[in-house]
Amino acid sequence: MPTAKASASFLFFPRFAKPMAWTCLAAFACLNAAAQVKSGGDLPTVTISAKANPDPVEKSYRKMINGMDLFDKERGVLSPNGSLRFKLLPRRLDTDLNRIEMEVIGTTVDFPVPIAPDQTFTLARHQKAYDENAQVSPNRRAQSMTWRTEIKTPGLPPGTRRLGDLRLECRVGMEAGLISNRSNIVGRMVKALLDTPAYCDRQVPLYLFFAERPLFSVVLVAGPRREILTIDMLYAAASDDPKLKDELPYCDCEVLVDRTYVLPLGDRSWPDDTRVEFEYMDDV
Repeated sequence: MPTAKASASFLFFPRFAKPMAWTCLAAFACLNAAAQVKSGGDLPTVTISAKANPDPVEKSYRKMINGMDLFDKERGVLSPNGSLRFKLLPRRLDTDLNRIEMEVIGTTVDFPVPIAPDQTFTLARHQKAYDENAQVSPNRRAQSMTWRTEIKTPGLPPGTRRLGDLRLECRVGMEAGLISNRSNIVGRMVKALLDTPAYCDRQVPLYLFFAERPLFSVVLVAGPRREILTIDMLYAAASDDPKLKDELPYCDCEVLVDRTYVLPLGDRSWPDDTRVEFEYMDDV
């Protein structure tokens, strides 16, 4: 069992250093290097928004609908009783997720997207918006928030999730293109390699899940088998090392590090009905 002191310190563990470098941290270093070389040949992307937001954070409506299609296709195996919603999460301490307004905006079509008080929403299917590759556009600046899928089976005990639901969350999230921080050419190359549902079949893919509250421990339970996740699977392998702190803003876990965990999604010795149990910092 990890100690509260270790958890609160967000220690960095070597076993995650190498895979993290290929999926996140190496890209961060390349971002910093690329920022020093300015090219005059690239034209800025122009985004039209009803709110005239000069620095929007938006996602592809088409890709999110494709994620919904994948959910419908695979739910019978991974999450027979689960339901899909999309969820908005903060990336900055000063991000206000209350009273967000969001629209789907295409060339000739636009319509509002209602957001629930828990910052979740669903998307209506609209063929013209799909054909026009419309954007799902909230009135928040880029790098101020991030997106995830939320797939939940009803009736689970409080403080628990179902592993099959989370496996499908990863697959739908990748298909929907919800992961942030892919702004430069290196990032786009990484995106092309990793942002597919197949990435979630790796033994321990570095797909970051976020718990409801700061975590003390996460436990997998399948029948008599019970296993506490090692601490290097928590807190996004973050550290109080100043160099790593400089890189943290490039991760969409920036203000959610103490809620972050990864899971052995590709380890099929854990069945889909495995319970993922959370012990929170305020429980101990």
